[in-house]
Amino acid sequence: MKRFLNLLVIAILAGGLTLGAYKLFLEPDPVVITQNNTKPEASLIPATYSSTNLNTANTNVDFTVAAEKTVNAVVHVKQYGITKTPRNLMEFFRNGGSTERRIQGAGSGVIITEDGYIVTNNHVIDGATDLEVTLNDNKSYKAEIVGTAKQYDIALLKINTDKKLSYIPFGDSNSAKIGEWVLAVGNPFNLTSTVTAGIISAKSRDLNEYDEDIQSFIQTDAAINPGNSGGALVNTKGELIGINTAITSQTGSYVGYAFAVPSNNARKIVEDILEFGDVQRGILGIRGGTINPQAMEEFGISVSQGVLIADVEEDSGAKKAGLKKGDVIREIDGLPIRKFSDLTGYVNSKSPNDIINVKVIRKNDELNLPVKLSKYIIQRYKIEDVGVEVANPNKEYLEKFNLDHGVIISKALSPKMQRYNLEGLIISEIDGKKVKNVLEVKQIIESKFPEDDITISLINSDGEKREFVFQN
Repeated sequence: MKRFLNLLVIAILAGGLTLGAYKLFLEPDPVVITQNNTKPEASLIPATYSSTNLNTANTNVDFTVAAEKTVNAVVHVKQYGITKTPRNLMEFFRNGGSTERRIQGAGSGVIITEDGYIVTNNHVIDGATDLEVTLNDNKSYKAEIVGTAKQYDIALLKINTDKKLSYIPFGDSNSAKIGEWVLAVGNPFNLTSTVTAGIISAKSRDLNEYDEDIQSFIQTDAAINPGNSGGALVNTKGELIGINTAITSQTGSYVGYAFAVPSNNARKIVEDILEFGDVQRGILGIRGGTINPQAMEEFGISVSQGVLIADVEEDSGAKKAGLKKGDVIREIDGLPIRKFSDLTGYVNSKSPNDIINVKVIRKNDELNLPVKLSKYIIQRYKIEDVGVEVANPNKEYLEKFNLDHGVIISKALSPKMQRYNLEGLIISEIDGKKVKNVLEVKQIIESKFPEDDITISLINSDGEKREFVFQN
């Protein structure tokens, strides 16, 4: 019994020592939970919200109204033409003889008046001998070409019908916003009356950066495919804000980028064709370009956006208004000018003798100058079927050739023509008609049918005259 009590005491002492050692060395410190009603200072990530007047009704955009307003006013344009192709190599080398082959192309068009005027792309109807327009109700009409503006890829057609047609009113493309919802209405792949939706991805987009005639397109991600050309780009109100014109694609089909001629430019072209028969183009009278880092450093410019004036043409509206080399154009009529295509896009929607207010920065001063636009006089023209560009020579240059008329070949366009060193030679006649300037050349060429041959009379530096026939 005594031995048992001794063992019990030893066990109790050992347990106490073990518990004490655990408490002292191994047990973690107690966690104390406290409640504090004061909020800690937050680490803020800046966020910007574009609207201070959020209208929740607009968060769910309804396209049905715009679609219903426009689908009946977009037509299917079918063009028929004749092309000549040689039947064999022997026929080609003997006399360029060929057989006629009937071709067909298709695109879209937009009815803009209830009596049947239709705007489309020039490339949709280019080369057509016959045009057929099919409405959304499947009724077809023969269409006539009222006028074209090849440079802007716009054409105006007319169909005759006794009934009043649905049409799309022009909207203000200058007021269209990047990110705004739009619909593309057209006939892609001959699928008539197709509507696709997207947003405006960019404005004043120039597709030919190094072209003398800078364009200014609306860019959209609404799906546009072959056959949509000439169709309508409309806003959610059903207003026409663009004529769908081109896509950028390595496959030939839509890949996310499409481009439309702004409605303000298209409307001005249509009005000019109806009133004058041709586009009356107003010019500012400057040469310049978009500001870049090199220009900022060279001219000591503090702004990074705008158009830097490199030169001012004599007797132009810009010269008379006081614009100078080195000025930076920042606004026109309150419209921000960030790059050169912003400027050309706006000016191309104006007419000769219109007055525009130009805001410029000159050194550290900001000036507002009213400028009267001059009438554009065509100075250069590309005769694509011949493969040359022509320009207006001065009187002294013509005298070297003993001539009082003619145009100078300023550039050979095709590799074939570049082999002949044609630059500087004079074209005195086309199809037996004397030409005095580039405008007359343009009028002769654009009055011909695509299958017609072109005969030019060429004068070399020795005054020798030779005729050349270019067959289509």
